[in-house]
Amino acid sequence: MYDAQREACVAAAQAGGEVLLGYFRQLDPATITEKSKNDVVSEADRAAEAAIHTELDSRFPQYGFLGEEGGASGNDTIRWIVDPLDGTLNFVQGFPHWCVSVALWDAEGPVVGCVLDPLRGDRFVAVRGMGATWNGKPMRVSVQPGLDGAFLATGFAYQLGDRWPAFNAALGRVFPRAKGIRRAGSAALDLAHTACGIFDGYFELGLKPWDLAAGALLVQEAGGVVADWDGGQDWFETGNLVVGNPSVQRELQAELQ
Repeated sequence: MYDAQREACVAAAQAGGEVLLGYFRQLDPATITEKSKNDVVSEADRAAEAAIHTELDSRFPQYGFLGEEGGASGNDTIRWIVDPLDGTLNFVQGFPHWCVSVALWDAEGPVVGCVLDPLRGDRFVAVRGMGATWNGKPMRVSVQPGLDGAFLATGFAYQLGDRWPAFNAALGRVFPRAKGIRRAGSAALDLAHTACGIFDGYFELGLKPWDLAAGALLVQEAGGVVADWDGGQDWFETGNLVVGNPSVQRELQAELQ
């Protein structure tokens, strides 16, 4: 089930990744602009999204498309949700931590998802009800027994704005209990790394649909729990996310609330 959609998802991510590899550390500064203060976009983002869109349209022209750079078009009941370059600021600075995220969503939620890290050759793929893989091998969330001693990921964009006090207070409660907290600058990779057990949990406020559309499915299909900061299931709408293996997620949720 969903074999063709899975193949399209992976092929599109690979097409975007190939474009990005050609631009990495080769960008003309003149092609980098600010969408808003400290929120940059480059020629590479747009070129990768175009390649991804072309690949998906060639296989499933009846599906809609939502991309970070180009916006929404076509069918909004079943559509691809794409971040052609998650970690753009890292990319333009030459910091080697960024990825491509491609997912298909229908009225019930995520159907297939792929997060591709072209630099490391890591490919994370999930299909609804069929599990998740890391470079073709089944993957599961970690077995860390709880928040004490957990290895966590988080994120805080400049655009967090008036949500910063709530985030900072929560961070202050989590910090003394965790073994380590990393903020690497790519939500999609944080989710993928939680799904494969590198991180035990992850939390962030204010994500966009393309940031989490593929990664959330990876976590779910790898046996993890995905919720919003209130413990509900409005995470896609709010962009407020707390995920992890069941034990860590439960204790992390309590601290964030």
